[in-house]
Amino acid sequence: MIVHQFYDKGLAHASYAVIRTGKMIVIDPARNPQPYYDFATQHDADIVGVIETHPHADFVSSHLEIHETTNAIIYCSRLTGATYPHETFDDGDTIQLNDIKLKAINTPGHSPDSICILVEDENGNEKAIFTGDTLFVGDVGRPDLRENVGNITAKKEELAKQMYHSTRHKLMTLPKNVVVYPAHGPGSLCGKNMSPDLESTIGRELRENYALQIMDEFTFVKNLTTDQPFVPHYFGYDVDLNKTGAQAFKQSVDAVVRFKSETPLEKDITIIDARPKQQFRNGHLHGAINLQDGDKFETWLGSLLKPDEPFYLIAENQDAINTLIKKAAKIGYETNIKAALVTPLGATEISANLDLDKFRANPDDYHIIDVRNVSEVNEGLVFKNAIAIPLPELRGRLNEIPVDKPIVVHCAAGYRSAAASSIIAAKIQQTPVFDLGEAVVAMMAVNS
Repeated sequence: MIVHQFYDKGLAHASYAVIRTGKMIVIDPARNPQPYYDFATQHDADIVGVIETHPHADFVSSHLEIHETTNAIIYCSRLTGATYPHETFDDGDTIQLNDIKLKAINTPGHSPDSICILVEDENGNEKAIFTGDTLFVGDVGRPDLRENVGNITAKKEELAKQMYHSTRHKLMTLPKNVVVYPAHGPGSLCGKNMSPDLESTIGRELRENYALQIMDEFTFVKNLTTDQPFVPHYFGYDVDLNKTGAQAFKQSVDAVVRFKSETPLEKDITIIDARPKQQFRNGHLHGAINLQDGDKFETWLGSLLKPDEPFYLIAENQDAINTLIKKAAKIGYETNIKAALVTPLGATEISANLDLDKFRANPDDYHIIDVRNVSEVNEGLVFKNAIAIPLPELRGRLNEIPVDKPIVVHCAAGYRSAAASSIIAAKIQQTPVFDLGEAVVAMMAVNS
């Protein structure tokens, strides 16, 4: 038996291939199916099945495209309410992959329709479990993403109770040597306490996972419903999209319109300028948001823009455009791109430059906007009088920013503040708006 993990660092997403004597099953595939086709070819295997542990919120799956390309059967819980061709896969159901078995275990908690997949080897020994977003290394899945979306909705407290019983009665009773393969690693917004390790064992999780320690249901629910990360705008959209199945990846990416630099842009359409910060500062279109390319570009794109919001995408060259369109497609936002283009003509607006010495000497002469996440701010403000507005909330809370003094924006390292300062500067023009950028790192060190 071959188990191979495919890992997308940008979304902290892990998908899997299981191969046994020439037959392959894919579990929780990413939007681009090509890596699974390549792996099957490499091992002279036929893809015969795709299993979805639940309709994912944080990425778009290629399950439907793989089915249409290979005739592989899609398996998912009957509770998913899937509208794509599929076979239900719930408690008591098994998939025979030559002489090994994949068994479904219903594990509601992260979502009402979550399943895990237990693998039995040719001798009937329980060897591995694919836990989706139910069990992570060091954590369990957050319970607050299905209150308003999906075939079945449930309040976070109810799902947290279900997670308590799923872990106690179904996962924690497995043999300690069973290998745990989760769908996410550190940096994912589907949990709050994930280890940097990308696989584990039941025994290790029993020892080290805070959520699997001895506690009553009330304490568990309180722990699980507290201090979860923010929820990006795109999460509910992706749940519904994965319930129906997305269009083919390459076809959808290739359909995005490419403009020449001199092509005029429509007014009142959001502009995402993904060029490096200094290029943006030296000249950009009025109103553009400097969301730079980086490991988390797609997460922040789906956190700032709503799923029905069209936008222009600007990058420094054609290679960057192609990369960014593919990243947008990972969350289903490629269809929102009005057009993509290299630095357009008329990008002449220049960002204000902060006099760091003057700011360090007299920080009270500025309104300071802290755009870090709530959990970061709760650990302490960098500047005592700062106004805390998390970046995902900023576009809706600009009226909370006073304009009687110059404005300085900061995050924890400079990436989010570049986006935030461009958002604020586009709307507040009666006073300078400055990005503290990477200089905040040294200031945080002094204040710690």
